Amino acid sequence: MSLGPPGASLDPEQAENFEDMEKQFAVKAVQHMTTYWAILEKMRGSKLRLTRMDDEIYEHFKKDFPDFDPRETINEDVMKSKQGKERWRNFMMAYEKKVDDYNFGTMLRANPKFEYGEKGTIFAVRMQFYAIEISRNREGLNDWIFEREHPDEDKRQP
Repeated sequence: MSLGPPGASLDPEQAENFEDMEKQFAVKAVQHMTTYWAILEKMRGSKLRLTRMDDEIYEHFKKDFPDFDPRETINEDVMKSKQGKERWRNFMMAYEKKVDDYNFGTMLRANPKFEYGEKGTIFAVRMQFYAIEISRNREGLNDWIFEREHPDEDKRQP
């Protein structure tokens, strides 16, 4: 979506559309969040593929963020610091033409041990979500969601 050429001034007559756009972004982000949670309730995260490129994203994420521990709470201040933004921007640009909505806003749980909530949810972009959630799923950190919904299921079954 373009609001005009780079550096162009904003037409105040069009400013009212921003509120509608923000609402649409928020609706889409919440839909993505609730859909992802519903999938995790129906299937173990460790068995889930989020994209056709999960393997590539996972390996690239591990290479570019070797210090990231998917078990830990994400430090949003570090993630959104000048240096953090630059690291993420460099990571994400590799997917600009490969992943639809790679930079679209979405919700991300700060810690894999908790559900989405007002205090434990971060606004992130889609590639951050994919990289972090693929990593969490590969390590089985989201399987508790399925197991809570299906307490009688054998943990060894898919």
